[in-house]
Amino acid sequence: MLYALYCTDKPNSLDLRMQVRPDHVAYLKTLGDKLKIAGPFLDDAGNMMGSLVVIEAADRAGAEAMSVNDPYAKSGLFAAVEIRAWNWTMNNPDKK
Repeated sequence: MLYALYCTDKPNSLDLRMQVRPDHVAYLKTLGDKLKIAGPFLDDAGNMMGSLVVIEAADRAGAEAMSVNDPYAKSGLFAAVEIRAWNWTMNNPDKK
């Protein structure tokens, strides 16, 4: 099953995000085929201020485990993380 992780950064945390970003990107690469899409949310000035990560996991507990092991989460960057089951309907390369 797919899960969307909607992550919101704490206010005024861009410096922390940039400091931890290399470790975050390296972590996402370790997920292999379980990582479907990922990228930052941007504010009106174009600064990163959150993340959207879609992963494949056996269940919600598996998605939560991937989420809490992300270096961004471990660093305390996020004010909130919302995890929702997600059905990739349009433009899914696995459903041709």
